[in-house]
This record gives sequence, C-alpha cells and structure tokens, in this order.
Amino acid sequence: MQTGGETHGGVSDERAWQAVLARDRDFDGRFVTGVLSTGIYCRPSCSARHPRRENVRFFAQPDAAEAAGLRACLRCRPDDVARDEAAVTRALALLDDGEQALSLGELAGVVGYSPTHFQRVFKRSVGLSPAEYARARKVERVGDALSEGGSVTDAIYEAGFGAASRFYEATQGRLGMSPSAWRDGGRGVTIRWAVVPTTLGEMLVAATDKGVCRLSFAEGRDALAARFPNADLVEGDEAFAALLGEVVSAVEQPGHSRAIPLDVQGTAFQEAVWRELQRIPAGETRSYAQIAAAVGKPGAVRAAGSANGANNVAVLIPCHRVIRSDGSLGGYAYGEAVKRELLKRERRG
Repeated sequence: MQTGGETHGGVSDERAWQAVLARDRDFDGRFVTGVLSTGIYCRPSCSARHPRRENVRFFAQPDAAEAAGLRACLRCRPDDVARDEAAVTRALALLDDGEQALSLGELAGVVGYSPTHFQRVFKRSVGLSPAEYARARKVERVGDALSEGGSVTDAIYEAGFGAASRFYEATQGRLGMSPSAWRDGGRGVTIRWAVVPTTLGEMLVAATDKGVCRLSFAEGRDALAARFPNADLVEGDEAFAALLGEVVSAVEQPGHSRAIPLDVQGTAFQEAVWRELQRIPAGETRSYAQIAAAVGKPGAVRAAGSANGANNVAVLIPCHRVIRSDGSLGGYAYGEAVKRELLKRERRG
C-alpha cells in the first residue's frame, strides 16, 4: 500500500482516495485503483462497493496494475480508458477538419460507440460536448480569417455558419468583443485598467464590461495599449474598483473560489486547456502531458504548453499549477519566484 506521496498521474494518494470515495469521473484515466484483497483494479468512478483503505494501492496506468498481478474490473472496465481516448482523438480530428457537419449519431457511429455513451466520454475528456466543440472550432475559424484581414461577413460564412445570426448566437457570452473589434485591436471597446501593488509585485489589471481581459505582473499602460491599440483605455474608476478588489484578493489568497468574470478569447484548443487549468484543485499540479491528455490530445504536449503561455489572466486561470513531468517548476511568464510563491500559498490554504 502507498501512504502519502504522489501517483505517477500527479495526484496525491489522499486526493486519489477522496476521488474514489466520491466516484469522481473527472479522475478516470488519470489513475486506477488497485484492490489487493480482490486482485482487481478499477476506475476511480467504479460503482462497486468501496474497498478498505488499507487494501488499496494506486497506479498511474492499467499496465502498471497488471504488472503487479491485478486484473481489470469487469464492472467498470478500466482498460477501456485507452479505447475512449483513441475514440475522442479520432472524433476531434474529424471535427477539426470541418469539411462536413456531423451529428452526434454520425460521429458516434464512426468511432463505434452509442451516441449517449460517446457524448459522456467526449465531454468528460474535452470539457465540451461534440456539438459545443464543433461550434467553438467554427468560431475559431472566423477568428483566423479576421486576423488575416478578411471581412466579418465572409469570415462567418466561410467558417460554416449558415447565417451571421448563428455566429453571434454561438459567441454569446464567449466573446467580450465583437468580431470587428477583435480584428481591429479593440476598436470601440472601453477597457478600464489599474496598476496596483501586491505582495507579488506591481500588478496590471484590465477589464471590459464583460470581465477581466488582462492580469499580469511588471506591466503597465504601454503593454496594455500594445495588446489593444485601438481600445479606449480608461484608468480606474468607481465602477472598476469593486472588481479590482476581488482580483487583488484572488492574487493574495490564490485558490479561494471567487466568481470573477473573465473576457478572454483563444482558439478552441487554447480555451479547452484553460478550462482544464481551472479544474486543477488548489494546491495540486499537473504536467503539460497530463493537460494535453485531459483535453483529448495526448500528443499535443507542446501545444498545451503554448496554450498555457497564451493565458492573458494570470492566477485567475491558474497556469502556475502546471509543472514539468520531472516535478520541476518549469517556466512562468512572471518568474519562477512568483510561481513558487503562488503554489506555496495554495498548499498552505
């Protein structure tokens, strides 16, 4: 039995045991639970009666459990996780291609699953349903076309939206800026900002009416203007003060849940990575490889690192919780000392 420490999946034994007790499906694929008294291993979410803690050992992968002499549970079939990942990877490739619109039934048929089961498998892996992911990819293609100087109307239709209204429905609550403003450096958008002192150094906070669009350290107005050259930049006012206070508290006490609105945009893959970062419990860490696997693209480790680095709102989207596979801290846009301190504060609670 393991006591303390971490599994190879980057989850502490205590956290793994809590996931087993909660039958938490979010941990399926990150480790398996070996039950020494019965000689089987299970998914964390297995519906079988919980074993005694002293009979449990955690393994990062099914093959490690099998090497220890355990066999797969026939109820939860933990060895099917690899099959699930392959099915999701194939579905993502089809959706990324965008050549044809596929219904859930058609997509599930291609990968050999029932629609209902595949919907659950896909959403657990990617964080979105297949339909939501397909819409996000179409929105991303609009963004690509706009960044190349195309017209808004042409970009919308070329991305596969049958009408402009469909695009605006798909981006409702997701894009803080209109497509034209997105293409044109924030033109027509008011961004309120302030630089405030924190125990981690001077911090820039900027927000549109929809939420925080930039949180960084050792930056000022010039850096903000370079990102949004055509926006109307307004130095802090009363309307901004309350939000600013919440953001400062979130930085000084990272990991405490706060419903701070965000106005961030990225590619479908980047946004999937950012959602996965927000799912990492405070005080825990993941590797780039784990993040890539969690969003359904296990081979995209470098892309996961790039998406991590493209995060515009430090701490609020906790990219500091990603470390190297060897356990070292790895890089951080604002320096290793800031990253180490954020993790220290989270672990301290």
